[in-house]
Amino acid sequence: MKLISLLLILAVGVFFISSALATPAGKSVEYAGGAMGKVIFDGKTHADKGAKCNDCHTKLFQMKKEAKMTMADHKSDKYCFNCHNGSKAFGSDNHCAKCHKK
Repeated sequence: MKLISLLLILAVGVFFISSALATPAGKSVEYAGGAMGKVIFDGKTHADKGAKCNDCHTKLFQMKKEAKMTMADHKSDKYCFNCHNGSKAFGSDNHCAKCHKK
């Protein structure tokens, strides 16, 4: 019985530690970005501006490992463009190189 309890506690501890380390502070995520070049999302840059993960994840979109944005999305309030609209943060017009890297 003690062994089972100990194994259960160990398993729960490993789960919480691994979930905490799954997204380390300052994590960058790289997307293919199509013809414009890859897009690098830098979590530290956004955190330094006061953004929290849930400000976008779950409030604007569900967490995914891929982004399927279209050119039309750049002119909408979907995804990144909810903030990157030119008033809250730099807009998508004429600022392609801020996100897309060839």
